[in-house]
Amino acid sequence: MGASGKFLDEMLASIGLKRQDVYITNIVKYRPPDNRDPLPEEKKAFMPYLQQQLEIIEPKIVVTLGRHSGGCFIPDLHISTDHGKPKRIRVKRYELRDKNEKTESGDTMELVIVPLYHPAAALYNGGMRQTLLEDFALIPAVLKKIKI
Repeated sequence: MGASGKFLDEMLASIGLKRQDVYITNIVKYRPPDNRDPLPEEKKAFMPYLQQQLEIIEPKIVVTLGRHSGGCFIPDLHISTDHGKPKRIRVKRYELRDKNEKTESGDTMELVIVPLYHPAAALYNGGMRQTLLEDFALIPAVLKKIKI
């Protein structure tokens, strides 16, 4: 596990959780070459798979880590101003017929998104560490407010 993962574990522990208490996934199901940012078409291609995961898991909240994952749910996201601010959204449901065919089902699902900086931000900018810890500390209050 890398430094970002260790910091994620630390943040989870700060609110009384462990990795086995949460579901962690990625918006793109493979690491882009040379660790580059995922392209918009890559994110779009994998969104139905992510949505199916969300439908199965039925999370109370979705905490996005970084601007790429947050932007998939909140297109006008500005991570520098929106981090730590929960937002209730509706997203289209998709049906996956096979690996090459996906269609909109017409339904929507409601999600509470909590956009946060990616833990790696604290590795590159030490000042972000406290911001991430403070934002993470908001999660229990968000869960209580939506009455899990």
